[in-house]
Amino acid sequence: MTERHTAPQTGALIVLVLGACAIGFSPILVRLTTTGPAAAGFWRLALALPILAFGPALFGTGPDGASPWRPTPTILLAGLFFALDLGFWHYGVTFTTVADATILANLSPVFVTLGAWLILRERPGRRFVAALGLALVGTLIIASAGHAGAARDRILGDVFSVATAVWYAAYMLTVRAARGKTTASQVMLWSSLAGAPLMLVAALALGETVVPTSAAGWLACAGLGLVHVTGQGAIAWALGRLPAAVASVIVLAQPVVSAILGWLIFGEAMVALQIAGAAVALTGVVLAQLAATRAPVVQRPSHVTL
Repeated sequence: MTERHTAPQTGALIVLVLGACAIGFSPILVRLTTTGPAAAGFWRLALALPILAFGPALFGTGPDGASPWRPTPTILLAGLFFALDLGFWHYGVTFTTVADATILANLSPVFVTLGAWLILRERPGRRFVAALGLALVGTLIIASAGHAGAARDRILGDVFSVATAVWYAAYMLTVRAARGKTTASQVMLWSSLAGAPLMLVAALALGETVVPTSAAGWLACAGLGLVHVTGQGAIAWALGRLPAAVASVIVLAQPVVSAILGWLIFGEAMVALQIAGAAVALTGVVLAQLAATRAPVVQRPSHVTL
């Protein structure tokens, strides 16, 4: 009996680790696209769409029998929030270090619970409030730490990265409201389909380079599309099959992978104070997710950026 339950969980654990590690490559690929940050977001979504279209085609109608090819206004709103999430995060990756951008963006579960409290009147418990305080302390430590690697505008990049967490929280709350009538595959398809043109308009309005200028840039864009589908898909699949206590820790492999890659590829080594701040902030995120799950206030841990 134990062996039957252990085998599926082992498989889900492997998938979750692989998905989190795959997402860890995202900020590196953004830097290598040779396009502007918003344009990188456009290619990330546009190149993922042909694969995402298979989801509704394979799994058919939504929970209420609605057509998979007819989006709800809520899902289109989710696409707007997802576009804002990607845009702010890609600019965060551009202006600050890969480690900072990824760690700060992973504060989104905290903002999801805060949003559920303020908007949906789902009051969190004292454990969540304590965890929130811990995450914020870690954020302040990260913001005050120096950097061994060069950054174009560290403070602005850090602000963009925290804003990313806010926009992703808005996306998650909107998706939560839509999931009664929509499957997960439909959510990914329509939020990406709505977000792609918004990212393109933003790139053009900001005067960015839209088309990659090299073969390596095109490969990086294709890699972003692949990571968007496989990484997020693997995480979404595995999170529903693992205990929250395990999942909360494993998904944070993503900022660790991103920080290591940023150091190896861009020479962005983390200083001691930055590492300490990251440990405090991510511990706060884990505790906040666990407190929210026990309440229960919001959905199971669900975020790894992007």
